[in-house]
Amino acid sequence: MATKINFNGEIHDHLNISVLDHGFLFGDSVYEVVSTLNNQPCFLDKHLTRLYASAQAISLKIPHDKEWLREHLENTLVASGNDESYIRIIVTRGVGEITIDPSSCEHPNIILMVMDVTEYPKSFYEKGIRVALVSIKRNPHNALNPNVKTGNYLNNVLAKMEADRLGAQDAIMVNPWGYLTEGTTSNLFFVCEGHILTPSLDCGILSGITREMVIQLAKENGFHMEEGKWPGEELYKADEIFLTGTLKRVMPVSHLDGRPVGLGKPGPITLKLLRLYDGLLTKKV
Repeated sequence: MATKINFNGEIHDHLNISVLDHGFLFGDSVYEVVSTLNNQPCFLDKHLTRLYASAQAISLKIPHDKEWLREHLENTLVASGNDESYIRIIVTRGVGEITIDPSSCEHPNIILMVMDVTEYPKSFYEKGIRVALVSIKRNPHNALNPNVKTGNYLNNVLAKMEADRLGAQDAIMVNPWGYLTEGTTSNLFFVCEGHILTPSLDCGILSGITREMVIQLAKENGFHMEEGKWPGEELYKADEIFLTGTLKRVMPVSHLDGRPVGLGKPGPITLKLLRLYDGLLTKKV
């Protein structure tokens, strides 16, 4: 098991990158995290589509096409020799002058990181995790649009630090108008009286690929699924809460701000969607 890093087409065991890269200086980069099953990337086409959309949103020209990325990612996966891998695809603005003006950055860098995956403990799925509604707000659309997946993540870092101080394993953020958005690296779902609810994109969230798949699965299996706007306090009324993400998959929540959610353990709808999503992944590979 090994970490391999592909830098602009060349595979390395370790990588040194210039401190003058604007990805390092200003968080001027876009990225995707991809999980594997049988060491094959899950939903890679969707991740690459979102990567290019994020790059376009910040006027960053990715110097190669999707086929180049697929080929080099496959080579890097083979070189790593892992049973399963954590994949991080990063495109930075590249080396330039120490000024926020990106016009001096002529050559964006493509970094493909392939590492042995660290899975969440089974107890998280069996018992659920603790979350906290934090004071840190999710960025509004007219600041740094949350639907653009950039390397500038300090807002989420601060939210996670606040959650840690509150004894929770993840944070739930509201937007500046007090409406529910998402977790630090995951989308939010909650269940009220059998209805599955999730904040809509216009609340200021990332359009998660796992989120998209879970919404589809819920509808296909006869659940009432609603995307909308809810103030933060609505979450206290939930019978079930769960988070979704590439690495989390479907993660049950047992406690919110120290209070049990429902019976304080994963609920039946959460467990059903967890099984359905795991089944979908198995079919895709």
